[in-house]
This record gives sequence, structure tokens and C-alpha cells, in this order.
Amino acid sequence: MHLVFVTSLIPDGAPSTGYEIANAAIIAALRRHGVRVTVIGYVRPGRTPIDPDNTIVLGEIDPANENASPFRKLGWVASAVVNGLTVSSAKLRTMSDSAFEHALKSAGECDAFILNAVQMAAAYESIFADKPTLFVAHNVEHISAVQNAWATDSRLQSLLFSREAGLLRAIESRLCASARFVFTLADADRQALGVTEPGQSAVLPLVTTDKPVIASPRRQIAHDAGMIGTWTWQPNRVGLEWFLGEVTPYLPDDFRIAVAGSVPRDLAARHQHVRFLGRVEDAGEFVRSSAVIPLISRAGTGVQLKTIETFEMGLPAVATSSSLRGISMIPDNCVQADDPRTFASALQRFARDPVLADGRMFHAAQLRGLDEAVSNGLTAIGHVEELVSA
Repeated sequence: MHLVFVTSLIPDGAPSTGYEIANAAIIAALRRHGVRVTVIGYVRPGRTPIDPDNTIVLGEIDPANENASPFRKLGWVASAVVNGLTVSSAKLRTMSDSAFEHALKSAGECDAFILNAVQMAAAYESIFADKPTLFVAHNVEHISAVQNAWATDSRLQSLLFSREAGLLRAIESRLCASARFVFTLADADRQALGVTEPGQSAVLPLVTTDKPVIASPRRQIAHDAGMIGTWTWQPNRVGLEWFLGEVTPYLPDDFRIAVAGSVPRDLAARHQHVRFLGRVEDAGEFVRSSAVIPLISRAGTGVQLKTIETFEMGLPAVATSSSLRGISMIPDNCVQADDPRTFASALQRFARDPVLADGRMFHAAQLRGLDEAVSNGLTAIGHVEELVSA
């Protein structure tokens, strides 16, 4: 069976977001089932596909808002309004339908499309009607847009997010209705998308690496608490603002906090007692050098890849309930806390005694669940081959 995996960003071997990590895990699982997968989408500027022989590159794109000029942002909004698209889909619509179809033909004949998230699927929606589809809902995007509208202090942004929410609700409804099978990353998202019937959908338990992580008990601790992420993305920013504004006042002045990844300038300027490191060369080493990992999601849907990575590595964590959505196996060295004072207290306790867990059982359970869910989806489009070794 030959599937075309339609995505905004192509795996390039250096994933910088949870979305990219998830994509790599899903593609690897499909190939473990003996499926031929061709990936079509964009690469980040200066990057190359990790698997060029099975990839169709539409061009380079940097979808991050913080790297775009005001003129470019205005262009995205204008394009979205004129074409009836969300802004995120307007960013991706860099060519006509006919040009996209021409690029798609280089993949040869395929049996079905895998529409990986809403953004790319909506940018060229009419093209995918002539083949069976599997839809991967990384999040319930219309709910995230509503939450973003509530969270922002800007009237203009609130209006834009509200517009996006209305469009996304309709788009997600169409994609789910037309798909032979829907994959979500959390069970609650199946309910939110209305795809709870047997044989209609499944949850994909994700992994961040093909092989289990064997944690070394000897770590060089550089800071008490460390977090890494794309904090310019609104749902992530909501969590970071909550942590910095609500939790840190309950921590002692000498409690060392480090934040890696892109952070909005205004947020960094207000919290000068925190070390903002920007992009780090080795994300895994940064995480391992943290005594405890705060998992601070307060909004959004789907699953938190940072949570999965932390559990795979066996690192101690304090997590909000939102950070644990979609996770069925919670390690003993993770404490759930939504109250800021309780959260801060648990951080201090783990910083004093950072107990490691064996993440291999968690990883193995996630991998088994991922392969089973993928098998269910492939069966829905007629795939009958047995699972092959990785």
C-alpha cells in the first residue's frame, strides 16, 4: 500500500517542535506496518528532508509569527480573508491547486492520503476528495482558537482568533466526516470532534524516539527546574505566563529556573530572575541537566510531547492536569498539581531529591499502543499486511 502523508513541515532530522516529533513517530509507525509512505510538504529554511527519496518538497517556509515582519503578517491575514482560510492555512497556500496537483503527481499512484493536521489539509482541501483519507487531528483546533481568544488582551487578536475558531469548527467537521478513520492524540479529542463510534477513530500514544532511553543516575544538575518549548505559540505562552506569574512567587529567590526555546521579548523582560537561554544545541542534555521538569500546560488540546519525553527519560516532574491529558501511565516520580502553591512546593521537594524512574516501561507501552492504533486506521482503508520489525 502506498500512502501520501500531507503535512506542513517535512521531517528533517532536527525536530524543534512537538508537532515535528509527532510527525516522525507517526511516519515511522506506518512504515513498521509495511506501508510505503511519501511525504509532501515544506521544509524550514536551510533544512533538507531526512528521507529525500520519499519526499516531495514544495519549498521552504518559516511559519513562526515571531520571525515575520509586520508587512508579511498583514499579508497572511489579507490572504486568509480573501480566500476564506485560517491564517495558518493561508501561510501554507503558496501555490495554486493545479501547481500542487502537479507536484503531487511526482509521487505516482497512491491508495490514500493521510491529512496530517488541519492546516495543510485546509489549504488545498478540494484536492484530496478523489482518494480515501485518514485524518490526524493533532489538536482540536477550534477549541484552541477559542481559548486563545479568551487569553489575549488584544481586541484585534481576540477577533482574529474568534474568526479562526468558526472556520476551524467547520473545517474539522468536514475532514472528520470525509475521513475513513480519524487519529487523535488524546481520548477527550475524539469526543470533541464527534468521532467516538467504534471503528471511526483511535488515539495515537506517541513516542519521541524509536529506542527506549536508558537514563544515567549520574547527572550534572545545572538548574533546579528547566523547561523547553516554543513559547511564542499561544497555548504554550499561556502556560509559561501562569508559571512565571503564579508559581514563581512561591519559590525561594535562590531557586534556579532555566527556560530554553523562543520566548516573547515582553515576557522575558518582566522576569529577569529567570534564565532565558533561547535555542539550545542539545535539547536532551538541557532537560537532563534540570533537577525537575515543570510541565505547565494550561490550555490547548491534543497531547503534550514534552510530557512524553520527560516520562521516557525517567525525569521527575510536576505537572498540571492539562499537561497529563492523553497520558494513561503516570510515573511515580510525577506529581500532579494545578494550585500554584502546591506546584511550587512539589518543585522544591523534587529539586532536593530528584528521583529518577525507569522510562523503558512507559516507552514500550506507548509504542505498543501506537502500533495498535495505526493498525486500526490502516484496516479502515483496506491494508491487511502484518506488522514488520522496526
